[in-house]
Amino acid sequence: MSAAPGTVALVGGGPGPVDLLTVRALRLLRAADVVIADRLGPADEIGAELRAEALLIDVGKRPGHHPVPQAEINHLLIAHALAGRAVVRLKGGDPFVFGRGGEEFAACLAAGIPVEVVPGISSAIAVPQAAGVPVTHRGLASTVHVVSGHDVDGPRGPSAATLAALADAAVTTVVLMGVRALPGLIAAALAHGVPPQRPVAIIENGYTPRQRTTRTTLGEAVRAAEQAAVRSPAVIVIGEVARAGLLLPAPTSLAAVAAPVAAGPAL
Repeated sequence: MSAAPGTVALVGGGPGPVDLLTVRALRLLRAADVVIADRLGPADEIGAELRAEALLIDVGKRPGHHPVPQAEINHLLIAHALAGRAVVRLKGGDPFVFGRGGEEFAACLAAGIPVEVVPGISSAIAVPQAAGVPVTHRGLASTVHVVSGHDVDGPRGPSAATLAALADAAVTTVVLMGVRALPGLIAAALAHGVPPQRPVAIIENGYTPRQRTTRTTLGEAVRAAEQAAVRSPAVIVIGEVARAGLLLPAPTSLAAVAAPVAAGPAL
């Protein structure tokens, strides 16, 4: 074991394409001894950017399947760094936006490991953009409320803050990891008095050849999602900015699925 510890960099991988990584992220990846990668983000394409001798460890989570618990991920970061290695923890989106980056940062500090955070483009902004949905729009939406589906899927349901955001026409609500939680979230919103005509866009597989968008309304969202067989990963946008035809041509029917888009429109 090396006398001096290595380093850990918590790197935001953005929404997927390697060319949306920051320059600093690429520099750290190319110099890394160990890369511990999530499922989302650029994990599938990153191998070409790594040194031949670099160790790539997949710790990606899938819905209902978390093969490597967070405590074990923390242990991997610390163990490799204590062995004197340069470690990159590659995360989808941004490390501090529902990425448990704060937990990993605290664990490294507690172990005496030098750690830095490299921001990435959050899917909360990038994936709607790829589908032509701006999360803010002058005269239409001036505030963004981002919530995890895990936080609204339970006996307590969505928080008062989330319900207030859904009810405010000037707020865009973005739900990450929310496909399973969608029926409960919609039921709670309607019971809270949110208008059933509030626009909804569900964007699956953002920034991949399989990207598609289901446009619907709050009152029809559950039926539309079932009809389209919506699956994770998906970003759900609820608010006036999700209105069909706002930026892109309106589909022929309200609950319509757009053609796949590999790399969103130039907005």
